[in-house]
Amino acid sequence: MNRVFSGVQPTGNIHLGNYLGALKQFVELQEDHDCIYCIVDLHAITVAQDPKELRESILDVAALYLAVGVDPKKSIVFVQSSVSGHSELGWLLTCSSYTGELSRMTQFKDKGKGKESVPTGLFMYPVLMAADILLYDTNVVPVGIDQKQHIELTRDLCNRINNKYGDTFVLPEGRYLKEGAKIMALDDPTKKMSKSAENPLSRISLLDDESKIKKAIMKATTDSEGVIKFDMEKKPGISNLMNIYVSFSDLSIEDIEKKYEGKGYGDFKKDLVTIVVDGLAPIKKRFEEIRHSDELIEILRDGANRANEIAVPVLERFKNNLGVGI
Repeated sequence: MNRVFSGVQPTGNIHLGNYLGALKQFVELQEDHDCIYCIVDLHAITVAQDPKELRESILDVAALYLAVGVDPKKSIVFVQSSVSGHSELGWLLTCSSYTGELSRMTQFKDKGKGKESVPTGLFMYPVLMAADILLYDTNVVPVGIDQKQHIELTRDLCNRINNKYGDTFVLPEGRYLKEGAKIMALDDPTKKMSKSAENPLSRISLLDDESKIKKAIMKATTDSEGVIKFDMEKKPGISNLMNIYVSFSDLSIEDIEKKYEGKGYGDFKKDLVTIVVDGLAPIKKRFEEIRHSDELIEILRDGANRANEIAVPVLERFKNNLGVGI
C-alpha cells in the first residue's frame, strides 16, 4: 500500500476547518493506505510557546486524532520530537538546501512581513517539513493547497539528493484538498477559518460547548438576499455554511437548496446548529474518555517506536550515501 504521512501542529483547539479539511481525510485514508500521523511539536516551537501549555496541547491533539476516528491499530500516531530522526534528517537536508529557495517561501515572507528579524526556525520550517515526509519513504502527503510550495520544495530536495548521491528517497506526491473542502471564517467568509483569528466567533472548534456553537452559527455572516443558494462568489457566507451542512449530513448542496426553498436564513441556521452539535457529540465524548488516560500515553509511545523502526533505515541509507557516520 502507498504510505501516507501528515501532521498537525499542537496549537489551540482544532476547528472545523482542520477537521473537515484534514482529520476527516486522515480517517478515510487509513482504510486503504499505510498511514503515519504526527503531532508536529517541533514545528510549533518555531514561535514562542509556553512549555506547560504546549505539553497539554500535544496531548489534546493526540486525543482528538483518536476521537475523530484515527485507529492506532491501522495507523501510526506519535509525537514528532519522540523520533530523533526528524531533527537529524532536518539538519542533513539543510546542508542540501539554499537560502534563496527558502527566502522565496510565501508563508515565511507573510509571517516575517514588517518585522526586523524572525526566528531562524521559522526560516527553516520547510526543510523540517521535508524531513518529516522523506523520513518515512512517503508516497502521499494530504495537505491544504496553501502547503503546495512546501511540497514542491520537498520534491526538489528529494530529486537533488537522488541525482547527486544515488537513489536515496522516495519522491512524494501532494494530495491537495478540493476547494469545496475549505471551510471559511464565519465572520468573514473571504478568509480561511483560523485558530489565530481574534474573533472567537469566527470559528467552531471540536470541543466547543453547545452555546458557543449556537452563537457562532447564528451570528455567522450571510447576505441581505435571504435565499439559500450555493454561490461562493456572490453568496460566500451562506455557501460556507452550506459546505458545513453537507459535511455533517447525508444531503448534497442541491438537496439543501430544495429543502430550504422558500425558507429564510434563520430556519437554516437553527437546523445547522443541531446538525453540528449532534455531529460533534461523539467526538467530544471519546475525547473525554481518552484524554487523561494511560491508554493515550501508551498509544503515543507505541507509535513512536513503530515510526522509529521505519525512520532509522531511511536515515541510515542517506547517511551511508552521504558518507557520514560509521
